[in-house]
Amino acid sequence: MADVETTHTPAGGTTTVVERSSGSSAGAILIAIVLLVAIVIGGLYLFGRQGSQNSRDAAITGAAKSVGSAADKAGDAATTAASKQ
Repeated sequence: MADVETTHTPAGGTTTVVERSSGSSAGAILIAIVLLVAIVIGGLYLFGRQGSQNSRDAAITGAAKSVGSAADKAGDAATTAASKQ
């Protein structure tokens, strides 16, 4: 909202009008709040994706260990069968 101050002088003089505006700080605060909300939402999105990626990596690691264990058992069985002949 603008504050207006008007000064009148006697006939033949000049008139001075002074206006002061104080509305720009409210706009800056609104922009700051919108940016903060956008940063928080972006952070939550990125951290959520990171957790999903970690779960996927853990599942792949577990499957690889299981395949390795099965290969070891198959190798042991082949060795045992070969030694019996």
